[in-house]
Amino acid sequence: MNRESSAPLRTLFKVLAGMNVAGALLVVMLLVLINVDSLGRTFFSNSILGVHEIVELSLVAIVFLQLGDAVRSGRLMRSDGLLTILDQRLPVVARSMRAFFDLVSVAFLVLIVVGGVPRFMESYRNNEFKGTAQLFTVPEWPVKLIIVVGAIAAILAFLVSAWREFRPAGRD
Repeated sequence: MNRESSAPLRTLFKVLAGMNVAGALLVVMLLVLINVDSLGRTFFSNSILGVHEIVELSLVAIVFLQLGDAVRSGRLMRSDGLLTILDQRLPVVARSMRAFFDLVSVAFLVLIVVGGVPRFMESYRNNEFKGTAQLFTVPEWPVKLIIVVGAIAAILAFLVSAWREFRPAGRD
């Protein structure tokens, strides 16, 4: 992001960075939780209830919290050997292919949003939980909301990425 970036882009990038930080904090929380659980099992023959459920839901949340910022910063894994060669020989083709791949990613993420919104609403309405009743339960709807919000954030990041392939140099 350069100094000439527009205010909406700066705001989007701050939101994406904030979501990334939230995902990183969730990773640290899982690290502590799993280690404390492991120590409890080793030294006290007792585990923390719900670790499995918390880890299961948190991993999904982490992916969607960090996806948009990974796209924005160019850290999303992609095989770009061909694009590297094309950049040197046919830069317009390389830019077109990158924009096309970004737009295909948008299409898949739109499918996640379209499918995820009703699942989130149903989970919230029906008060769905993971875990064993009377022992440990955790609501599912926050993670389903994170999936939808994270997919929308990634859609915006991919759209910006596709747009940047064809903007005049140095202008956002």
